[in-house]
Amino acid sequence: MKAYEVLLNDNKKWAARKLEEDPDFFDRLLHLQTPEFLWIGCSDSRVPANEITDTQPGEIFVHRNVANLVVNTDVNLLSVLDYAVNHLQVRHVIVCGHYGCGGIRAAITNNDFKPVLNMWLRNIKDVYRLHREELDAITDEDKKTNRLTELNVKEQVFNLAKTSIIQRAWKKEQRPDLHGWVYGLNDGLINPVYEMKAGTHIDELYEYDDL
Repeated sequence: MKAYEVLLNDNKKWAARKLEEDPDFFDRLLHLQTPEFLWIGCSDSRVPANEITDTQPGEIFVHRNVANLVVNTDVNLLSVLDYAVNHLQVRHVIVCGHYGCGGIRAAITNNDFKPVLNMWLRNIKDVYRLHREELDAITDEDKKTNRLTELNVKEQVFNLAKTSIIQRAWKKEQRPDLHGWVYGLNDGLINPVYEMKAGTHIDELYEYDDL
């Protein structure tokens, strides 16, 4: 059996098991999507949002990319954010990174990963530059990577707050709160490292006054 055929076979087993446990499971999913959370996570296959938060399908709206970045020109992410905030009415947006992130490790190096990855990883390098004094003082490479992971999450939360999507919702509906978390692959625990309540004042250079 080919590898992809194993996935299809396991899908059939999973669907049958779900129906056996709860005959109305898929009917509820078909007619209901009212998540309270938008999760912006890393594409790493070891960090599935529903599993590590022990939530059911329909409870978390998810977007994932390499190193959980919020880039102001990423139309994919912004469309997800717009839909989650303005249509699903989520009350919390979570940026969740993870310790041991390959994207973070790659960004610290001077390796050429070819055009597309270089372009993407430069966003993480920019985070390093903003916090160079603190990071350069850390001699242990694992600790430095872990700290950059935390700082990257913090900066991505700040990037969310810079968007008119978030600021408009803050002004009109006092939501959503923004959260920066880091997941530990070694122990399965989530470390909350940053939080920004709805309506938080940010640098006035990024604040819109005519929303």
